[in-house]
Amino acid sequence: QVQLVESGGGLVQAGGSLRLSCVASGSIFSINAMGWYRQAPGKERELVAFISGGGTTNYVDSVKGRFTISRDNAKSTVYLQMNSLKPEDTAVYYCNMGKVITANYRAMDYWGKGTLVTVSS
Repeated sequence: QVQLVESGGGLVQAGGSLRLSCVASGSIFSINAMGWYRQAPGKERELVAFISGGGTTNYVDSVKGRFTISRDNAKSTVYLQMNSLKPEDTAVYYCNMGKVITANYRAMDYWGKGTLVTVSS
């Protein structure tokens, strides 16, 4: 059974930075893709970024150039470095384990409990 635990959220002023971490249990981390999602109040959950097992990355347009996803397979950890944060980045951020199929991310049913990011203006 895979368990995902996020950390690193908090309150930050606009323009600031945060780094989220997600540690995965189990031995299948390195062969699977990982994704970061977020859900703002009253909005649907959206995929923010994902990274394949081989390290290929992809981002939603709204965070390109500001967020960087990376992974450390030795530590079974995926990171989301968030710079130049904006109030509209405020959300609960979730990590997910999934698959990349024809360049698209497909979430599997492995989710963390989320970490809250609040960006003040």
